[in-house]
Amino acid sequence: MTINDAMRTYRLPNPTTPEDLECRWSKVLNFGDKVLLAGYYYNGQNKPSYFGAVYEYLEDGRHDCESTIGLYAASEVEFEDDGHAIAWAMQQ
Repeated sequence: MTINDAMRTYRLPNPTTPEDLECRWSKVLNFGDKVLLAGYYYNGQNKPSYFGAVYEYLEDGRHDCESTIGLYAASEVEFEDDGHAIAWAMQQ
């Protein structure tokens, strides 16, 4: 999925800050130089509805809640739960 498609489909902000993501989404993890997100997107009854997204820090040497981060990747496949979405994000 392209970054623009992910922004439209899942309503992901880009660029943003870790603090902003944590206010909008409930599953946000700092993971080294990346910020991982598992989100929920209603895809229809009895259909997988969780997605994974990966943000990267855009400022050298600064990794705090107010640092600027940019969307790096978003899953094209929806997952059955948020754990699988985070597992996907960790592999990116």
